[in-house]
Amino acid sequence: MLLTQEHPDYTYALRSADGRHAKVNERVLRRSFVLAPERLVEDWPVATIERLQAAHMAAVLELSPALVLLGTGERQAFPAAEVMAACLTRGVGIEVMDNAAAARTYNVLAGEGRRVVVALLLEGADAP
Repeated sequence: MLLTQEHPDYTYALRSADGRHAKVNERVLRRSFVLAPERLVEDWPVATIERLQAAHMAAVLELSPALVLLGTGERQAFPAAEVMAACLTRGVGIEVMDNAAAARTYNVLAGEGRRVVVALLLEGADAP
């Protein structure tokens, strides 16, 4: 049986993710980040759901998503209402899930050509 590696039609594929690191293409990231099919925003300055504020969502919304997938680490945890409102008041959907589920969902939606952005919280030190 012949096996071939499938290459996506977009620039950035999220290969794996958990609460401490994620693999984007062939790079391992250890700090929170925001990812769209054609853009990677590294060092998103928040590491835990408790520290996530509505202002942090500006980097996410700047990528013009129709849907935001918020990966909250090893386990699903919901952010403050203001964080959700930052998306919803702009007509942008937001789904909250653990990082592994967010990675799988991102790849499916990006593969369908959807305007999806994933923001993953990784348990590194918060940026200054």
